[in-house]
Amino acid sequence: MDNDCIFCKVAENSIPARVIWADTMFMAFHDINPKAPIHILIIPKKHISQLSVLNQSDSDWLGAFMLAIIKVAEILHLDHYKVNFNNGSCSGQEIFHLHAHLLQY
Repeated sequence: MDNDCIFCKVAENSIPARVIWADTMFMAFHDINPKAPIHILIIPKKHISQLSVLNQSDSDWLGAFMLAIIKVAEILHLDHYKVNFNNGSCSGQEIFHLHAHLLQY
């Protein structure tokens, strides 16, 4: 955990969020500044700064992350949606805790 990271605080439930789903590894909640009618953030509960820090040894974990995204889409009964990752500040990443944006327009 990173004590200065807002998503770490959300994962620990020390900052409130409109949580949709969580398990031991991941959490999904509504974005507080939505860019679409449905805009959900899916985060790992452990602090990982961004997508590019992962490597081949993380492939099983990354597969579990993708399955968590699919599970959230199923919970919301979404049959079409967009998944977006921003990697680095030039891409628009504002919070340096890996997260996926699940959007439906």
